Amino acid sequence: MRPLKLPRIVRNMLGLVAVALLAACHIAPPRTDDPNENFNRKVYAFNDKLDKAVIRPVAVGYRKVTNPPVRTAISDFYTNIRLPITVANDLLQARPKQAFLSTSRFVVNLTIGFLGFKDPASLLGLPLEENDFGVTLARWGVPEGDYLVLPLVGPTTVRDVWRLPVDSYFFDPISYYSRNHDYKYGQEYVPQVLYLVTLRSRGIDAESFLASAYDPYVFMRDAYRQQRLYNIYYGNPPAEAIEQMQGLNDNKDFDPDELLDEQHNWERKNGEKQQ
Repeated sequence: MRPLKLPRIVRNMLGLVAVALLAACHIAPPRTDDPNENFNRKVYAFNDKLDKAVIRPVAVGYRKVTNPPVRTAISDFYTNIRLPITVANDLLQARPKQAFLSTSRFVVNLTIGFLGFKDPASLLGLPLEENDFGVTLARWGVPEGDYLVLPLVGPTTVRDVWRLPVDSYFFDPISYYSRNHDYKYGQEYVPQVLYLVTLRSRGIDAESFLASAYDPYVFMRDAYRQQRLYNIYYGNPPAEAIEQMQGLNDNKDFDPDELLDEQHNWERKNGEKQQ
């Protein structure tokens, strides 16, 4: 039985999550790169309550009524059908080779992959890349802007928020199809809702990381920004960019060993409480 594959964007985030976890466990002075923290924390709390009350239960129910092969097939379908977003942004970033590879992957999975429910492109060595308009703006020098947490959207930045209308309206085949066909009783939203449920279902496997942080807001903020930095630099961000993103330049007294001790002490105390 083939395990459920996580998309590249999730795998990258999990690969960087250890550093974000340490940052989340460190109580430091206010970061200069999060001037809207008070507002962001309120929206984060709202989103968290909404998730626990509605979104997560739906995702859990989805996992109960489906098995891993079905979830894998649905996940593969959405991953493939959204590849035109990546192709369009590769072209906007003047990356014709990557655009060609993503187009090839899209065509292969759409045809011999049974509309994308299978992933023969991976077996043929065609890599999966996920790109978006936020990365495009970054590659052309648009500054990141303030970190934001938006209702129902979650973590983003002033720059990244533009990927929502641009990618969804111009490049997303599902959105395009919905706009150009007549539906009744809100049926046009079914594909988008199922996609969101699929995304939330994937995230359940990573919840243990969030539970290990005693400041989940900081954890999510740093994990999101690390993942975006990873995308912008194609998996190889420079050390200077990582240090700036982590706020190390704001705190000259930062001691990673002390941060590790704080995390270990917190884990021991919480482990004792659970016994």
